[in-house]
Amino acid sequence: MASTVAPLNVDVVAVNTTTQGSNGLAATKAFNPVVCYSPMMMTTNGMWQGEGVNPLEFSLPLFIVQLAVIVVTTRLLVILLRPFRQPRVIAEILAGVVLGPSMIGQSEVWASLVFPVRSLLTLETVAHLGLLYFLFLVGLEMDVDVIRRSGDKAVFVAMAGMALPFCMGIATSFIFRHQVSRNVHQTSFLLFLGVALSVTAFPVLARILAEIKLLNTELGRTAMSAAIVNDMCAWILLAVAISISEVHSTAFSSLWVLLAGVTFVLFCFYAVRPLMWRLIRNIPEGDDVSNLQITLILTGVMIAGALTDAIGIHSVFGAFVYGLVIPSAPLGVALIEKLEDFVTGLLLPLFFAMSGLRTNVRMIRDPVTVGLLVLVFVMASFAKVMGTIIIAALYAMPFREGIALGFLMNTRGLVEMIVLNIGRDKQVLDDESFAVMVLVSVAMTSLVTPVVTGVYRPSRRLVGYKRRNLQRIRHDSELRMLACVHTTRNVPSVLSLLELSNPSKRSPIFIYALHIIELTGRASNMLAAAAASSSTRSSSTLPAATEHIFNAFENYERLTGGVSIQTLAAVSPYQTMHDDVSVLAEDKHVSLIVIPFHKQQTVDGGMEPINPSIKGFNESLLSTSPCSVAILVDRGLSAATARMATEHRVALFFFGGPDDREALAYAWRMVEHPGVSLTIVRFLPPDYRAAARSFSEASYRSAASGGMDPRGGGGAMSGSTEGKSELQMDEEYLGEFRARNHGNPAITYVDKSVTNSEETVAAIRGMDNSAHEMYIVGRRPGEAGSPMTAALEDWMESPELGPIGDMLVSSDFSMAVSVLVVQQYVVVGAPMAAPVAAPDPVRQYVGNANQRPGAYRASPATSSSDSRWSDDTLGF
Repeated sequence: MASTVAPLNVDVVAVNTTTQGSNGLAATKAFNPVVCYSPMMMTTNGMWQGEGVNPLEFSLPLFIVQLAVIVVTTRLLVILLRPFRQPRVIAEILAGVVLGPSMIGQSEVWASLVFPVRSLLTLETVAHLGLLYFLFLVGLEMDVDVIRRSGDKAVFVAMAGMALPFCMGIATSFIFRHQVSRNVHQTSFLLFLGVALSVTAFPVLARILAEIKLLNTELGRTAMSAAIVNDMCAWILLAVAISISEVHSTAFSSLWVLLAGVTFVLFCFYAVRPLMWRLIRNIPEGDDVSNLQITLILTGVMIAGALTDAIGIHSVFGAFVYGLVIPSAPLGVALIEKLEDFVTGLLLPLFFAMSGLRTNVRMIRDPVTVGLLVLVFVMASFAKVMGTIIIAALYAMPFREGIALGFLMNTRGLVEMIVLNIGRDKQVLDDESFAVMVLVSVAMTSLVTPVVTGVYRPSRRLVGYKRRNLQRIRHDSELRMLACVHTTRNVPSVLSLLELSNPSKRSPIFIYALHIIELTGRASNMLAAAAASSSTRSSSTLPAATEHIFNAFENYERLTGGVSIQTLAAVSPYQTMHDDVSVLAEDKHVSLIVIPFHKQQTVDGGMEPINPSIKGFNESLLSTSPCSVAILVDRGLSAATARMATEHRVALFFFGGPDDREALAYAWRMVEHPGVSLTIVRFLPPDYRAAARSFSEASYRSAASGGMDPRGGGGAMSGSTEGKSELQMDEEYLGEFRARNHGNPAITYVDKSVTNSEETVAAIRGMDNSAHEMYIVGRRPGEAGSPMTAALEDWMESPELGPIGDMLVSSDFSMAVSVLVVQQYVVVGAPMAAPVAAPDPVRQYVGNANQRPGAYRASPATSSSDSRWSDDTLGF
């Protein structure tokens, strides 16, 4: 029967009920049946029923429209604020302010149509449900043992960052209590204000650190650890504040609230946590958590929230503690993966929008109150910065680093919004104080990123080093490599390549295994990187993918001699990830960066893209890398049969040029492996054949007669490269290679005379592809515009592989041969090798001193105006 009543008329009755009910109890009882059933109905009967009603008069359509408006507005503000590097929480709060009575909400049509007062109860209920599950996720992502592992510095930074602003806020508020707390309970106001001024928003801080690439620096680790300690203490203070915030409550009732809250926490840690560990141990190895188990755990979130709400503490406190007691892996990881996108992307913006809708700038009328509240906030923020600087000075941290840490600890966001909303609900903050505190918090958080990036500029050692490519180092000396891994599928192929590179005690290889994690706005992947870079990391703090990747490399290190591996993780947007990798490579004096191709092989042998962003990352790294780069295309190299084989056959296609010489330098290391056989296929145009042969024979005779340093090898070329053509350098390097490997039966030389690109394709196609496991090629073969490859360059689908590499990974060629495409980092203005005679120490010192960073460039084709060094800070 209710559906036949016009919703508009029912709304009028409901408003009259509210108005009359506020004047007395008798009026409320008179309209009691109408209030129960007719404020809003759930769904409409449809637009074709002829009733002529507005769908927005019904509960569900109106809520859907509100949710869509809030999410779209939030996303638009995120895009607008992205150039200013502002965290997403700023956009979420501002979205509510824009939609609320401060701006668009001033229009009565908008306010009554989209955000009527009658609908806010539904909107706020769903927002608090999202908040409940988000605080559960925050608890999941926190490691309870971080306090023990963070050390004294983080704990003291957190304590100083809370105690000083708490005392400063209470002291200044008490002095001006008659101006700023005239209409509220003064003791509760001081306590809530002190908590709001002393907290640090841990999730917001994690995002800021990741975006400005400080997450894995010493400053970032200290800030993260201190923020976690601060957050835990803030929840304790919030529980205390709520328990004594009731104006009419007695000290005895507040004591019961505190005791009940402590009992709830102890029950979660000593009853629920062991139960969760028992649940994890009962999961068979290799199996995932069942849907029934996840459903029961998620139901426990609501039960925990209901218990703490019944106790007298806010429901979010129960959800937070419940999340703390659940082990991080694998149960916590499964829960985060299922919940995080939906909760943070759809439900959480509702809570921030509600905070903005409650913020009415027009309520700010008293300039004295506003000025005093701003003064209190500024004084508390200044106290937090000063306290952090003092602790930083005690630990011998630089002054600028102390200032940056202080501003990072002033990050506001979720926790402060919760405190302010609870304070407003408990009527210890009036509308004016609430609006001022929200706006000042947004302003403070928006200052964190520009101040930290302007004050803290970590020193980068931009000192040029010689070992920037393989051709400049001996083939039997230590090789430093940086292997980038995006997923677990990249690991076997990288390990197979390392095995072919012949690591041994005589020629060791030092590997930096870098797991690249895309910054998606999640706190979980940022915490994973922080945990991965920590010297005290534990497997429980790492997500499953990172843990599997690290374990694979560490197991390989234990089982293989001559290999030293250091595992790292980096979180950054793919648009700037190449800067992080370049800075890490330079900091570690890496000679070669190995990156996987952006496509992977399918079951039918084709190639499908993994992530479109990886292609852009590879291209950016090729143009900005401070050392040589190799792109690995896995087409069977990672297979178990290939890894277990005792004989490996590799083919090198040599057209000439720096990249091909670098490819030969890497193949030189491979051929030292007793199970590797190498075929070198030299492509020459007919008009250069005679000159090439004569020059090669002369170089060979010179090398065989002792014209080279017998200690040299792996590309140590005699004399300077100045004034030599590419053909001369090619012949000289090939001559040296043949001289050093004279009589080696594992090496085969083949010359191919080709006139144009068609003959090049025919020559490669005529080879027996089944006889090789890997092709090694240079990215830019031969001279620019060479007729041997010119036509192929016009048909490239993947320019990062070069014409030959792109051709080899196409479906026209063998689908079972992996490809390694090498690009050499060319050093300008420096000799390619040590002189024949023993070097003069003084001249060597002067030569090294003259090799400044500006003397290097990526390749002869690279413009000299390209910026070789980024101003961004390393995210490791």
